[in-house]
Amino acid sequence: MFVKLHRDEQAVILAACDEDLVGQTFRDGDRKLDVNEIFYRGEALDRNGLVQRMKSVDIMNLVGDETVTVAIEEGYASEEDVIVIAGVKHVQVVLL
Repeated sequence: MFVKLHRDEQAVILAACDEDLVGQTFRDGDRKLDVNEIFYRGEALDRNGLVQRMKSVDIMNLVGDETVTVAIEEGYASEEDVIVIAGVKHVQVVLL
């Protein structure tokens, strides 16, 4: 999985996706999911690496079956939170 952290004064955002999805755009009706390389391509990490990064962020933007499944199994999201665009899972998580 590719994992990249983005920081500003207010939040740390984790962008993560399954490696095979980076650089692709998915469309389903009027919905569009752009897995932009600049936003998502960062470190290539395994599950444990992703879980460690998840512990220190404020917002998560996650794409792909493997990546989204980690968020669900770790309790950050539920299946009901997930949207599917052209067969690709996507979830956003805001930690308060």
